[in-house]
Amino acid sequence: MSDRPAADPAWGLATTALHAHLQPDAATGAIQPGIAMSVNHLFTPGEAAFSAQGVDDLAQLPYLYARWGNPTVRQLEQRLAALEGAEDALATATGVAAVAAVCFGLLRAGDHVLLSDVCYAGAQELVRTLLPDFGVAVSAVNLSDLDAVRAAMRPTTRLVHAETPCNPLLRLTDLRALADIAHAHGALLSVDSTLATPVFSRPLAHGADLVLHSLTKFINGHGDALGGAVIGPRALIARLRARAGVYLGATLSAHNAWLILRGIDTLDVRLRRAAESAGQIARCLQTHPAVRTVTWPGLPDHPQHALAQRQMPGFGAVLTFQVHAPGPQVARRLARHLRVAHYAFSLGHQRSLVVWLGTDEMLASSYPLQGAALADYRRFAGDGVFRLSVGLEDPADLIADLDQALRATD
Repeated sequence: MSDRPAADPAWGLATTALHAHLQPDAATGAIQPGIAMSVNHLFTPGEAAFSAQGVDDLAQLPYLYARWGNPTVRQLEQRLAALEGAEDALATATGVAAVAAVCFGLLRAGDHVLLSDVCYAGAQELVRTLLPDFGVAVSAVNLSDLDAVRAAMRPTTRLVHAETPCNPLLRLTDLRALADIAHAHGALLSVDSTLATPVFSRPLAHGADLVLHSLTKFINGHGDALGGAVIGPRALIARLRARAGVYLGATLSAHNAWLILRGIDTLDVRLRRAAESAGQIARCLQTHPAVRTVTWPGLPDHPQHALAQRQMPGFGAVLTFQVHAPGPQVARRLARHLRVAHYAFSLGHQRSLVVWLGTDEMLASSYPLQGAALADYRRFAGDGVFRLSVGLEDPADLIADLDQALRATD
């Protein structure tokens, strides 16, 4: 069997997605990764079987028990690290579990965390609802407003958590500038890059300390497996693994890890195809009589288009649009009349998904904004937005489907 490299820094992203840490089966020569479903593994007496005390990095332990480590999950972690240009990764059961790993692995009573005022609702609710119960102070700030960020930093700030593009406004954050502010105050910067994926953003290259993904979305890409990940320097990931990986119990299953590895094989080609289609759809919707505004970082009228061009090699496969008619009314129309796209929550699947996100409902459940932050949200979102996660269908078919559904009469 050939002597294959685990990963090569000179590889392009598509090659890395296919080949990084690929381990053909030694017995059969099978190329596609298998699934190590066993919870238990044989060990020799004297190996660290029941305690990780004195072990700096649990990833270096022999495989003993699946909550500590699993061969299939480990292969996924290594490939994710390679995709982000990082040293290591910790895979978790969901994207929210990845956020929990960072928060409960790094923060202590008396610490302060600065959170993007608009980000994934699960992260918002976890940070704002649970962390104060453990003595961690939380501030929510528009992280695109660097003056507001500087004003919100405290001597006790230990973590700044960003999301770019943020869900659902598709607002961007200048990662290099934000990293400089965080580091000047002795804080770490974590970045949720779920919407961009490594195809269109490499936050570590812009100064971030940790990258988070909901693997459920674009990285898996098939809508059939939950998962999350935290990616970054080996010492920091080892610290998270020793705490969150052992004590929070949010272990990724081997089966889901195998499904996500399958999805990563086609990550580059899927995202580039979907983003190209998103651009075509965005430009067509801009001229549609039922549509009032379209937001997509690749459009020249996006308020941060210049930042997107500087920071992202592509603009992603998620767009939002507002309509002239009342949003809930149009939502019911789309749910009834769409024939290609699906009216459903979530994003990042191989099939296109569209859903109405009403501003009042979003603000009531996830974003308790006030003052300038509330005005900024309403400026972006109006009374609500339709979020369209573009899949792999023919873009002409999606455009025709959206057109007929928007023009349909009730």
